[in-house]
Amino acid sequence: MKNKVQQIKDSGLTIYDPIPIDSPLYFSNTELENILQEGLYGFSTIGMPIRTRSKEVKSKVCNILGYPTPTSFIKTQPRFPGQNFDTYIQKSNNLQIWNEEITLTRRYVLIKEENGILTQVRVINGLELSDLDTTGTLTQKFQARFTPIGHGGKLLSKKDTTNLSPYVIHDGFGESFAAETPIDFPKPGKVIGIEEVFVRLQKLVGLEFTDPGRDQERNRGAILHKEVCRVLGYQTYQDKGQFPDITNQLLEIKLQTSPTVDLGLVEPSSQESCMLPKLGDTEVRHCDVRYAVFDAKLTEGKITILGVYLTTGEEFFDSFQKFGGKVVNKKIQIPLPPGLF
Repeated sequence: MKNKVQQIKDSGLTIYDPIPIDSPLYFSNTELENILQEGLYGFSTIGMPIRTRSKEVKSKVCNILGYPTPTSFIKTQPRFPGQNFDTYIQKSNNLQIWNEEITLTRRYVLIKEENGILTQVRVINGLELSDLDTTGTLTQKFQARFTPIGHGGKLLSKKDTTNLSPYVIHDGFGESFAAETPIDFPKPGKVIGIEEVFVRLQKLVGLEFTDPGRDQERNRGAILHKEVCRVLGYQTYQDKGQFPDITNQLLEIKLQTSPTVDLGLVEPSSQESCMLPKLGDTEVRHCDVRYAVFDAKLTEGKITILGVYLTTGEEFFDSFQKFGGKVVNKKIQIPLPPGLF
C-alpha cells in the first residue's frame, strides 16, 4: 500500500480526479480501511470546533493516501470523488447523512471518536449501509442565518400575532408564575405579551457560564433554558424536550454561538397547528410562537450572552434569512449496530 501512496503522490492527482475501480491507484475497501486505521489511530481532535474537526480529519486523510490537501474542500458528492468515498466522524452510533440518499456504489468511511481521539475506522459500501437504514426517508430540518443587529438585542416584533393577541396579558408586568410550570400548556390570561417577555429576557444579557463543550449544544441549551425559566418568574425548571421550549409561554429558545439557526422540522412562519390544546376557541399555530434568539460569544471556555432578539414565528424571516437560500436541509439518520467497530 505504501507503494500505492507514493504512486499517487508522484501522479499529481487530486482527490477530485476520478480513478477507475480497476486502476492500480484505486484502494480496495480493505486497503482503504487498513491504511486509514493505521494513519488516523490516536489523532486528537480535542478542543476543535465541529467544522474545524471535519476539515482537519479530511486533511489528514489526504495526507495518509498521498493526495495534496486542497486549500478548501469543495462540496462535492462524495467529498473524495477520486476514491469514491465520504468520511463521517462518529461519537455515537447515530449516522447522519445530509441532503442526499444513500448511494449504493459509494464507500462510507466511518471514523470512531472517543473522548476527542480517533480510535477505529470502518469502510462499508452503500449497499451494506442501506440494509441498516430502516426508514428509507429523509428527515427535514429548516435552518436560517443569524446576524446580530445592534448591541444588547432587539424586540423584532412589536406585538403578538393577531391570532394570539386576544389571549395574552398586555399589562402583565410583574406577573408571577408560582402556580405554573414551564411545561404546562398555555392558558388564556396566563400568557404574558411579547413586550414583557422581552423585558424579562433582557436580564440575561451579560450572563456568563462555563461552556460544557463545543459539541455539547444540547447541554449548552439546557443551561440557558434554566436561566430563561428563572427570569420569566417560574419557581422550577422543567424541560420535556417538546416544542416550544417554554410551552407555558409559547416561547422557543435559540442559543447562537454560530450564524446557523437550527429550526427543526417546521418553519417558524408555518400556519400549521402546534398540536397544543386550544387557547379559548383558537388553535395555536407555529407562527404564533415567540422565538428568542440569544447572541452569544465563546471565549476561554466561557459563554457570554451578548444580546437577545425576540420575534414571532410569523415575522421570523423578516429578520433571519433562510439558510443559504435553501428552503430546507434534510438528513437520513441510521442507527449503527453496536458491534460495527
